[in-house]
Formats: sequence, structure tokens, C-alpha cells
Amino acid sequence: MQKQQTNQELATPVAARYARTSASVQSQRRNQWLALMLLSPALILFIMFGIGPMLGAAYLSVLKWNGLGSPVFVGLSNWIAYFHDTEALKSLWLTIEVMIFSWLIQTPISMMVGLYLAGRQRHRSWIGTGYFLPLLLSSVAIGLLWSYILNPNFGLVDTLMTNLHLKFLALDWLGSPRLALWSLVAIVSWQYIPFHSLLYQAGRRQVSESLYEAACLDGANGWQEFWFITLPQLKYTVVTSTVLMLTGSLTYFDLIYILTNGGPGDATNVLALNMYETAFNKQLMGYGSVMAVVIAVFGILLSVVMIRLTGFKNMESQAEGV
Repeated sequence: MQKQQTNQELATPVAARYARTSASVQSQRRNQWLALMLLSPALILFIMFGIGPMLGAAYLSVLKWNGLGSPVFVGLSNWIAYFHDTEALKSLWLTIEVMIFSWLIQTPISMMVGLYLAGRQRHRSWIGTGYFLPLLLSSVAIGLLWSYILNPNFGLVDTLMTNLHLKFLALDWLGSPRLALWSLVAIVSWQYIPFHSLLYQAGRRQVSESLYEAACLDGANGWQEFWFITLPQLKYTVVTSTVLMLTGSLTYFDLIYILTNGGPGDATNVLALNMYETAFNKQLMGYGSVMAVVIAVFGILLSVVMIRLTGFKNMESQAEGV
């Protein structure tokens, strides 16, 4: 009798633990199903407009097709031709140049402006409102605006430099093969710096003020606060901004099309523009699809490498500033 009672006492906690475990598993399954249901609309749209076109471009890349007649399967001929095409490889290199130099310009300026706008300076809101105006303009409007500003005959820059007796700076910024790419990088940076400043502004406001108060008590100056507190706390914001900048650089098309159309010569014929010209103007849909796949794969690899190398995948909340 005593032995039976002991077994019942041992079984009761085991049964209770089993019941709690079973309830926990059921709760996790309910949460998973709920998360899947909430994500399903976005997932369906991503498959339709993200994965679907990418697979379609991969299929077209093994075809010879002018967009109207019957497509002919040519295997890897388009891919082999691409890696022997010096013009296409130059377009890829120009894209990488735009990517690197626009990142070098945008990152420090965006960070400085974002940190300034996150402060409590007087008239900061008015300055921020005017500063973010480029975000409200389309790329076509920005292209037309800067094509007039940089016009070598009646443009604002040329007139201003001439009146300031700085004629050596009154140049054909978009018509010179030596200057056109740099001009594009500067205009692209002007367009997107406000957006990335918003990211840094939001990131700075997540940093706990107690860290700065402690640093102030220790006698740290402004540079030391930035180097040892602000910059480490913004590391994930830097990663996010960098991934957006680099992958976004692969798709620059409309602004460059309006400003230079790839010229002069092929000085600004980046990969996205070359893909458009090849697929639609030259009616080589299969070969143009190869370039589209190269852009997509390059962007995916770039994002994966950035996330892996920076530990972004294991990021933790910075809400408490730690």
C-alpha cells in the first residue's frame, strides 16, 4: 500500500511536467500558425513579384528571343557570350565603381547629418524638413533638374563659376567622359543621403542617454563619446544602411538614363542600363536576361556576405543602449 502511494506521488509531478510541456508545444504551434497566417499576404506578393520574375529571367537567359517571335533554346550560349563580352564586363565594373564611391560619400555625410538631426538644436526641425526634399522628388524629376543645373551653356553651375571667376570649374560635367561618372555619383549621393540620414537619426535616438551621462562624468569629450559610444551603438544601423546602399546601386537606371543615357560613349553605361539597351533596344531578350540574373545574384551574394561578416544575423536590441 505504501509502495503504491509512493508511485502515485512520483507520477503526479511527472504528469504535471508532461502537461506543461504539451501545453507549451501547443502554444508554440499556435504562434507559428498565427505568424504564418499574418506573413502569408506579404509572402505571396514576394513570390509573385520577387521570386517569380527572377525565375522567369533565369529561364529567358537560356533562350534566343527577340520578344516577338518563337523563342529558341540555346542552352548556356548567352552565358558564355556574356563572360567574353568586354562591354558587359565593363558595365559590371562601372556598377561596382558607382557602388563603392557612392557608399564612401553617402555613409559619413548621412551619419553626420543623422546625428545632428537627432539632437535638440534650435530650428533643427525646419532644417530637416528642407533637407529631406530630395526624397519627395522622383528620379526623373531629379535627372531633369540636374541636367539643367549642369548644362555647360546656360546651367546654374557654369554661370555661378563664371561670375565667381572660377572658370576652371565651369566644365561640361555630364558631357566629359572623365567627369560624367563622378557627376552621377555626386547626384545619386545627393538624392539618397536624406533617406540614410533618417536611419542614422532613428538609430541615434535608440542609444540610451545614460551612457552619455556616464561618459560625461568620466570626463569624455565629444569625439570620445562618438568613437566609444555612438559608433559602436550604431553598428547595426551602419550595416542596414550599407546593404541598402550597395544593393540599391545595382539598380540605378532611370536617373542615369535621363542624365547621360550611358554616355558619353560608354562612360556611364552601368549594368542595369546596359541590360535595358540589350533586351529592348537590341531585342536580345535572352542575353539581356543574363544581365538581369547577374544583377540579382550579385545583390543576393552581397547581402549575404555583409550579414555574415558583420554578425547582423545575431543582432540584439539596442533599446537599452547595451
